[in-house]
Amino acid sequence: MFEHLFVGVRTSEWLSSVCYSNICICVFCSCSQSSMESPNLEFEYGDTDTLTAELSELYSYTEEPEFALNRDYFEEDFKSHGTDRRWIELSVEEQKAYVMQLLDALEVTDRDKRLKVARAILYLAQGVFDECDTEMDVLHWSRYNVFLLYDMGIFTALLELLSMEIEYVDTFIFLLTIMYLIVETIRVQTEDDRPEWVAARETFKNELGSLLYNGEPFALLLFTMVTKFCSMNAPHFPMKKVLLLLWKTILFTLGGFEELQEMKVRGREHLSLPPLPEDSIKVVRAMRAASPPASAMELIEQQQQQKRGRRSRRVQPPLVKQDSLDTYNERDPFKNDDVRDEEEDPEDTDGGIEGEVDPLDRDVIIQPPPPPPPLRPPSERVNFPKGLPWAPKVREKDIEHFLETSRNKFIGFTLGNDTETLVGLPRPIHESVKTLKQHKYVSIAEVQIKREEELQQCPLTLGEEEVEETPAEILYLGMLPNLSQYVIALLKLLLAAAPTSKAKTDSINILADVLPEEMPITVLQSMKLGIDVNRHKEIIVKAISALLLLLLKHFKLNHIYQFEIVSQHLVFANCIPLILKFFNQNIMSYISAKNSICVLDFPHCVVHEMPELTAESLEAGDSNQFCWRNLFSCINLLRILNKLTKWKHSRTMMLVVFKSAPILKRALKVKQAMMQLYVLKLLKIQTKYLGRQWRKSNMKTMSAIYQKVRHRLNDDWAYGNDIDARPWDFQAEECALRESIEKFNSRRYDKNKNGDFTPVDNCLQSVLGQRVELPEDFHYSYEMWLEREVFSQSIQWEGLLQNP
Repeated sequence: MFEHLFVGVRTSEWLSSVCYSNICICVFCSCSQSSMESPNLEFEYGDTDTLTAELSELYSYTEEPEFALNRDYFEEDFKSHGTDRRWIELSVEEQKAYVMQLLDALEVTDRDKRLKVARAILYLAQGVFDECDTEMDVLHWSRYNVFLLYDMGIFTALLELLSMEIEYVDTFIFLLTIMYLIVETIRVQTEDDRPEWVAARETFKNELGSLLYNGEPFALLLFTMVTKFCSMNAPHFPMKKVLLLLWKTILFTLGGFEELQEMKVRGREHLSLPPLPEDSIKVVRAMRAASPPASAMELIEQQQQQKRGRRSRRVQPPLVKQDSLDTYNERDPFKNDDVRDEEEDPEDTDGGIEGEVDPLDRDVIIQPPPPPPPLRPPSERVNFPKGLPWAPKVREKDIEHFLETSRNKFIGFTLGNDTETLVGLPRPIHESVKTLKQHKYVSIAEVQIKREEELQQCPLTLGEEEVEETPAEILYLGMLPNLSQYVIALLKLLLAAAPTSKAKTDSINILADVLPEEMPITVLQSMKLGIDVNRHKEIIVKAISALLLLLLKHFKLNHIYQFEIVSQHLVFANCIPLILKFFNQNIMSYISAKNSICVLDFPHCVVHEMPELTAESLEAGDSNQFCWRNLFSCINLLRILNKLTKWKHSRTMMLVVFKSAPILKRALKVKQAMMQLYVLKLLKIQTKYLGRQWRKSNMKTMSAIYQKVRHRLNDDWAYGNDIDARPWDFQAEECALRESIEKFNSRRYDKNKNGDFTPVDNCLQSVLGQRVELPEDFHYSYEMWLEREVFSQSIQWEGLLQNP
């Protein structure tokens, strides 16, 4: 009942004042270290992994023999042109002349000849590795050759050839591989790029994002391949290569996470909005991981130590150790031990669920209870951290809701959306409103929604909206007619590649391009193929998760309703339970999986002599604590889940209904700050719906949420006394959103959007003077038309003279 007093003070002081059931949530001291501490993961989140890693993931280990075949076809064709020198010894003019001959040979009618030429071009894009001594040499010549190939028009020629070779698996794979190498190599900037390469990068970026390819962006062609594959119309498509190329094309044309941040800053400046309170990328990178929850073994050990402590209660001296308020509440002397055990959350007894108290603290038994400490000023009760990572935010509707509640309470009536009039309200309310307005944050999405409402209400007075032809706008317009099919196809592939999915005979086959023609017959071959299959699935998950996240972020920045329609298609296609199913596994095992064979990775495998493969050599060379692509995929999926559920009450309730809390808490075991942040965000939005007992039993998680997640000043996530009373009407909320989306699409993209408001020409001379286009055969049948439509119809001409 004193909520108005807390809004006017600092966030930390406000939260420290909120207590329930003798348990204060302000446990802000550092979490106690578990006895079995997992190491910090030195992981730096970015758009992609290193260039070498991204190139190596393009190839399956079963493609190893193809490298030698590409080299042989190139050397055979290269020598047939009458030169004994190596490629790297030719002048630029000679190299261009040879590439021009390859371009001419791509147009021959013999498909076998075209296949050999494609292999020769692929060998150039791979860096003429037979003429190189080190991996760096391969990467250098690969980069040089790719820019040369692009300059000679190879990419456009390959695109034209793609439609011809779409039914032939071998040639189709080579074409996709060359295109990926061109896109990924040109996309990555290096310090020693030549000026002409920088110009070529911008030109290629604009080409890929524009309507130069059959009147649609290149990404749309790849989206069509994905849907054809999932509908079983093209089961031979190498889906991993298609998805990787699609992801890198979207990343190149639309921009990565840092470009998104810059675009957001420019967008706020354009709308005259205040600058962002902080750079989110820098804040997240500066975060430190929290201690992960205790394991099942530690929980058993804690229980055993607790039982031993109870038996020796009379012998131990009275000790007081107040490291945290959690610990203090665990050893409350006035609470019966048996009752406490019964009240523990059953979720916390699962394997992998956190234990809230350090085992050392469990040994401390208080007997008898200590005298109450002397009263101290509030500022001395808790040692708060020096600073929270995020500036608090307040929405306009939060201020309106706060004032509406205050006016009802103190005055007895409301003033609608008025946030300026404070007449009749007590002084603490004035201070609270002042504090709320200091932290008020207006997002670009809110401005776009308000603008859309104005355009819907006043279509004539406001006129046509000027829509900037950004790459995101062009892509959305192309995807809109088949958006649902694209989303469903991507989720089908994600489900098929998820490690928690079981093989089904009727499911789509994503392993067509990784399984060899002859199945393994030895144990070693089976091990190699097993690693290759698992790696193949991990790469597909990585590409899809990154692709979906980029689409959501770019569409949200371009226009909020573009983001909302993609989000709604994802939700309707069961994306939320799919992601939760993905995390319902041993996530530490997934992140630390070693599904890679270093000696078979490109370019290592084409420079060094291949050792004899043994069980030891299959596992040698990878000393990393974690798999970069798997941790990257997990963070992407968590970010997608956050974007789908943020500010959506019905979708938040889906997290509760699907029992996501124990699944997400297990993910906190990964000691990486960014992943923990997005897990804690998902836990925060559903905390007040999980019940008082859950919050009481998970105080360490509540403390971590306070420390790492941004605060909303008048959000009651921590205690949930004022739980949202709206029923969980999923259909009503989603239908209202769907109606807004359809109005937006109809207004902006429907060709007949303003048919009802088109001015009518009432001038007789003007109407009769208009030239009407008639069909060519009209003069053959116009007499029949006159007889049928005019002479045989009874027309009351005098009716025109009557007043209607």
